[in-house]
Parts: sequence; structure tokens; C-alpha cells
Amino acid sequence: MLRSARRLGRWTMLVAALAVAALTIACGDDDEEPAPAAATEAPAAPIKVGFLYVGTVDDGGYNQAAYLGEVAVNDDAMFETINAENVPESAEAERVMQQMIADGATIIFPTSFGHLDPAIRVAEQHPDVTFLHQGGLQTTENVGTYFGTIWEAEYLAGIAAGRMTESNKLGFVVAFPIPQTLLNINAFHLGARSVNPDVTTTVVFTAGWCDPAKNVEATESLVAQGIDLITQHQDCPVPVIEAAERLGIWSVGYHADDKEYAPNGWVTAAIWDWTELFPRLAKQVADGTYVSGSLRQGLADGVITLAEFGDSVPSGVAEEVGAAMEDMLSGALFAFEGPISDQDGTVRIAAGERPAVESLETTDWLAEGVIGSIPN
Repeated sequence: MLRSARRLGRWTMLVAALAVAALTIACGDDDEEPAPAAATEAPAAPIKVGFLYVGTVDDGGYNQAAYLGEVAVNDDAMFETINAENVPESAEAERVMQQMIADGATIIFPTSFGHLDPAIRVAEQHPDVTFLHQGGLQTTENVGTYFGTIWEAEYLAGIAAGRMTESNKLGFVVAFPIPQTLLNINAFHLGARSVNPDVTTTVVFTAGWCDPAKNVEATESLVAQGIDLITQHQDCPVPVIEAAERLGIWSVGYHADDKEYAPNGWVTAAIWDWTELFPRLAKQVADGTYVSGSLRQGLADGVITLAEFGDSVPSGVAEEVGAAMEDMLSGALFAFEGPISDQDGTVRIAAGERPAVESLETTDWLAEGVIGSIPN
């Protein structure tokens, strides 16, 4: 609608200009040569931007958060977006990106972790197309990456979890053991232990980004072990949240604010907001100022935050988490400041050390007090 309105405005201005010119000619000297009408440029065609999603855009989680970023891009008349849902992390992703390019896309957002290698292969064949990958650890001349330090929000959510649990047993339903998920597990657990040193966090890996049946099964198995608060790193978080609600335990969400699915047991969630970053990156590519690299943003940038607290969360817990967030924003608090040891007691982060984001994103270990092993 906005694009149509702008075009209509340009035609209205043209008609008015012609009317003024005609009036001037009619009233002027008969011997004067009429001034030529000003030439007008046709409106530029919008730049096509492609988006790939590993799931559906209404999953209440990862893909839905990214889709809201796409909507923000499409709302700018400079761009027109096209997308594909349920794109596997395989050669099929290459085929989808090739088709988007054939359809005119010059900017592509492959939004799933496993879309990176296919994007790099397609990028080699299309040096004039820019690829903006979500969460990747590798870049090329025309493949850049972006992500948020969501582990900051995970640490804060962990503080709330450490206060809300009565059994001191937390559960974490995880998709795959990639650095980002391991980082989130550790951050959540460390946040909980910062206020409740007796807490343990039991981890279950499902080997799938969105398998509702497996997610529910994992939740039920954790509750059977006496766990009274559960969180997750799944693309579609709603099945875990609903199962936790049905089983009468607390839940901490991920990716999006899904409070509506757990009116009694909702605590909070670490969530994304891509609605400012996606349009900004697309505009940088369009005006030629984008430089391929690894962009990471955090709490201070608004890319990540915490969802609203549940109605059953005491005000004192919310205030404590809010104070910790202020300390994190000021630099007084850092989620991974050492000493931090792994499950075997080996010191992974020395006392007083604050690892760089690039180092944290190579995490391949679980913190002391986390129960469960990393699958091979």
C-alpha cells in the first residue's frame, strides 16, 4: 500500500506541473516559445530480497522472529521480499537460493545455521548477490553473518529460573550440540547458579530443530526426574511450553514471547527483535556501504531482550533480574567472567577473564553442574 501511495503521489505532482505549464502558455505573449515540460523519471523498481526459513513463519519461535524482520524490510518501498519456508539444511537450500536469484533477488537472508555452507557455494557462482547469514561462523567476500549475543538474555532468564525452582532441578530441551546451543545452556545454568548454587540443569538433545512429538517426550522425561522448571533451544518452542503447563511446572521460553501458551507457569524468555537490523543491513547493501563480516549485537543494541514476566513471578524476582540487566548493560556484569569450569572440573575460563564473543562462539563444552553429555 505504501509503495502504491508513493507512485500515486508522483503522478499527482506531474499532473499539477502540466496544468501550471498550460496556464502559463495561455496567459503569456503569443510570440513566446512555450517552455518544454520537465522530464520525469520512472519510479525505480524495488530491490528483491529473498528469505529462507528452515521451518514455518508462524512457529511461535525462531522462524517467526526472523519473519517479523522480513516484514520490516518489505514495509520499505525500496524493497520487495520473497521467501521460502521449510527449506532443509541441504542441497535443497542451494536450489531455493538459485531460484530466488533467477527471480531477481540480489540480497538473500539464509536464516538457519545449516544454510551457511549452501549459501557459500551459491555465492561463489553469483558474486553480485549479497548473502546475509544468521549466526554463521564463516564469511566470504559476498557472504556476511549477523547474530545477537542472546546468551546475555539467557543468563538473565537463568537468574529468574534459579529463584523460581523449588526442586533445584532445571531442564533444558536442545536441538543440536552446536556452539550456540551449548553457549545458551551454559549461560542459563550460570545465571541460575549465580543466585542458587545448588541448581543443576539436565539437558536432553532431540536432534531436530522442530519435532513437536520429541519435544513433548523430552519434557515429560525431564519432569519424571523431578525437574520443576524447563527451558529450551528449539525453533518451535510452543510444544515444550504447552507440555510444561499441562504438567504443572514452570517454563522459560525462547525466541519469542509465548506467554499466552502458559498462563500459570510462564516465567520469561530470551527473545529476538530483528525489525531494525534487517532493514538496516538491506539498505547498506543497496547503497553500497555494506562490508562483509561477522556482525554481533546484544542487549544494548535492542536485537535481544527478555520477554514480559509471567503473572505468577514475584515482583522481587523481576526486580532482581532487572537490576542484573542494568549491570550487564553498564559492563559491571559479564555472563562468562571466570573462573568457570566444565563438567569434568577443568577450568575453561580463568579467574577474571572475559572471553571475546568470537571465542565464546567456539564453545564445545558444558559447564560444571550441567547433567548430560554432548552427542558425537
